[in-house]
Amino acid sequence: MLESTHSIDSTAVNEHNKHIIRPPTFTSKAIKNYLITRFTSLWVGTEELKKYTWYEVLNPFHPLLELNLHQWNFFFMGFWCWTLDALDFFITSLNVTAISESLNKSTKDVTWGITLVLMLRTVGAIIFGLIGDTYGRKWPYIINLILLCVLQIGTGFVKTYKEFLAVRALFGLAMGGVVGICSQEALSDSPPKARGVLSGIFQQGYAFGYLLAVVFQRAFERTTKVWQNMFFFSAGVSVIFIIWRLINPETESFQRQRERALKNAKSKKSQLAELKSSASKALKNYWLIIIYLVVLMSGFNFSSHGSQDLYPTMLTKQYKFSDDKATVVNVCANLGAMTGGIVLAHLSNFIGRRTAIIIGNIITGAFIYPWAFKPMWITAFMMQFGIQGAWGMVPIHLSELSPPQFRAFVVGFAYQLGNLVSSASSTIEATIEEKLHDYGKTMAIFIGAVIGFLLLTTLFGPENKGATLGIERDDEYSIFDVEDEDEEEEHRSKLDDKHGDITLEKPETEHIV
Repeated sequence: MLESTHSIDSTAVNEHNKHIIRPPTFTSKAIKNYLITRFTSLWVGTEELKKYTWYEVLNPFHPLLELNLHQWNFFFMGFWCWTLDALDFFITSLNVTAISESLNKSTKDVTWGITLVLMLRTVGAIIFGLIGDTYGRKWPYIINLILLCVLQIGTGFVKTYKEFLAVRALFGLAMGGVVGICSQEALSDSPPKARGVLSGIFQQGYAFGYLLAVVFQRAFERTTKVWQNMFFFSAGVSVIFIIWRLINPETESFQRQRERALKNAKSKKSQLAELKSSASKALKNYWLIIIYLVVLMSGFNFSSHGSQDLYPTMLTKQYKFSDDKATVVNVCANLGAMTGGIVLAHLSNFIGRRTAIIIGNIITGAFIYPWAFKPMWITAFMMQFGIQGAWGMVPIHLSELSPPQFRAFVVGFAYQLGNLVSSASSTIEATIEEKLHDYGKTMAIFIGAVIGFLLLTTLFGPENKGATLGIERDDEYSIFDVEDEDEEEEHRSKLDDKHGDITLEKPETEHIV
C-alpha cells in the first residue's frame, strides 16, 4: 500500500481506477450490460482516435524510442529465451519423418513426442510461475535453461522410442516455465506506449525460433546425423543466456513487489500469511478471468499448432515439395508471422486488443483455402500473418488481465493449460488424415473450426488495455483537494512518466461491483 497523499487530477485517478479488477457479479443487469459492451467496445470511437497522429498509428517502431538501456536489456533477455524455447520445440516438428525412420516408428507415433511436451508444460508453468512470482524470476529462468540444455543433449542420444518419449516428457516439464517468466522479464518494466509493439515482437520470438529451426535444419542436412546434431546445437546456445541472466538483477517491477511484501510481512511466518492473503484476494477477484484465459489460450494454441506442426509434412508428402522449395515456403510463413504480430500488436494500442485479435482471425479465415490447397510462399505468408498477428496481443493481453502479483504464474498457467488442451493437435490431424488421405483437406477443416471458436471467444471476452503492470494496479486511488496548480501539474507529470512512483491514499473501504 502506497502511503503519501499527493493530489492528482480526477482524470488520472479515474483512468487508474477503471483498470481495477473486481469480483464478478451475475445479476441480469450486469450480464446484459456486459454482453452489450462486447460489441460497442470493439470500436474505440473517433474522439479516442483523434488523440493520435497518423505517424503514431502507421509507424510501429516509433514507441520503441521510449525504451532505455535497462528496458532493452530485459526485453531481449526475455525475447531470446522465448526464441530458444521455440527453436527447441520445432526441431522435433521439422524432423518427424527422420525421427520415425531412425526409431522404426510411424509418423503418428513420433507426434506423441510433440503431444507429451505440450501436455507436461502445464506442470512446469505452475512450479516455475509460483516460484518466480514469490521469490524472483532470475533463478527460475536459469534453472529452466539448464534443464533444457541437458534434455536436448539427452534427446540427441536416444536409441529407442521409449527413451525418446521419456526425454520429451521431461523436456515439456522444463519448457513449461519459460513463457510466463520470460514474458514478465520482457514487458514488466516497459513504457505503456511501447507495450503493444513489444508484445508483438516478443510473441514473434516463437515464429523467429521456427524460422531459425528451418534455416539451421537446412544447414545441418549436410551432416550424417541431422536431427541429433540439431538437438546438440540448441543445447549449446542455452549457455549464452544462462550467463547473461546471471549477471543481471531482478526487474524494477519485481523489486517494488518484493519491497511491498517485505514491508507488509516482517517475519517468515507473516510473509507466508501475506502470500496466502494476496492469493486469496487475487482468486476472489480474478477466478472467472483465469478460466476465460485458459479457454482463450486453448483456441490460440489449437490455431498455431494446427497450422504449423504438420505443415512441413504436408508440403513434402502430399505436394511433393523439394527440400529447398519447402524451406522457402516455411521461411515466408514465418516472415508473415513476424510481420503480422508486430503490425497488429502495435495497432492494438489504438483499436484495442480484442479488435486486433478479431482482425487477425478474419485474415486467417480468408486464406484457409489457398493455404491448404494452393500452397505457395504468399499463401503461407498471409496465413501466418493472420494467425500470429492475432497471437501478437497475447503476452500483453494476458498480462493486463492477470493479477499483478501473480502475473508470471497466471500467464504461464493459462498459456500452458491451453497448450495441454490443444496438445493432441498433431495427433488429431494425423488421425483424420489417415481416413481422408488428404493433409490439405484435414488441416483446412481443423483450422476453420478453430478460427470460428477463437472469434467467438475473443468477441465475448474481457479486456483491460492500458492497465499498469505494477503491483499498485489494484490499489484504489481517491481524489483530494488541490491547493496549488503547480503541485498538481508536477504530480500529473510524475504519473505520466512513471505511474508507480505516485503514491496515494487508499480509501478505507473498497467498492465491490
